[in-house]
Amino acid sequence: MASLKDFKGLTPAWCPGCGNFAILKAFNEAMVELNINPHEIVIVSGIGQAGKFPHYTRCNTFNGLHGRTLPVATGIKLVNPNLKVIAVAGDGDCYGEGGNHLIHAIRRNVDIKLFVHNNQIYGLTKGQASPTSTKGMKTKTQPFGVISEPLNSLLLAIALDCSFVARGYAGKVEHLKSLIKEAILHKGFALLDILQPCVTFNKINTYEWYNQRVYFLDSFYDPTNKVLAFEKAMEWGDKIPLGILYKKEKNSFEEQIPVLKNGPLFERPYYLEKVKNLLEKFK
Repeated sequence: MASLKDFKGLTPAWCPGCGNFAILKAFNEAMVELNINPHEIVIVSGIGQAGKFPHYTRCNTFNGLHGRTLPVATGIKLVNPNLKVIAVAGDGDCYGEGGNHLIHAIRRNVDIKLFVHNNQIYGLTKGQASPTSTKGMKTKTQPFGVISEPLNSLLLAIALDCSFVARGYAGKVEHLKSLIKEAILHKGFALLDILQPCVTFNKINTYEWYNQRVYFLDSFYDPTNKVLAFEKAMEWGDKIPLGILYKKEKNSFEEQIPVLKNGPLFERPYYLEKVKNLLEKFK
């Protein structure tokens, strides 16, 4: 039986008050409640404050390049579908550098869970605007204000028919934990965008700002209604919905690959002599 002690990692080096602490708490508690052990999990992360996440819990870890979490996570899942594969990224990491990978991971519906720590700023590199920064926000590299429209990742995911699209908030830990559990249990690609205040560099989207705006989707909301999901994904400003916006059951990518029907690739026999013979041809 897993316990919180089993998931204790290194001491976090995030800024005091950072929303990442709440995400870490919600994640660890979700794993314990689902009775998932650290050795059953692989967390792939890129670069950024969110990229430090797997070091502060216990799991198998792969730290990759900026924006390249999803290709690595896909490879791991295809080699060993038995593992719980989780990709952790920031809004700049995933929606900026990794935007193209996000589109195609959604198309494939690989059984990966993507948790995006969305603080609407580049935190690790000291406060530049990210793809989700509010229009007009002034930063060190945009002293006259951001002129580009912010990326609506949830709207994009729903348009691509992503099988699980949800939004959580670091200020509502119990609700966030429930969304993490739902994402883990879902079969197929799951995007969980987590609103995560950056107390150091983002002075607009603060805890106070979010607390005045966020609300939970009620039990009457139908996440299978795509038109309604579009409406909720576009709702931003005075009111911001939290919960599962869209959900659709469909076959995962790995289920449709014939070679995997005989079991995970890592369990197959391999013959070093064949590899040596192949390498000899390139000499």
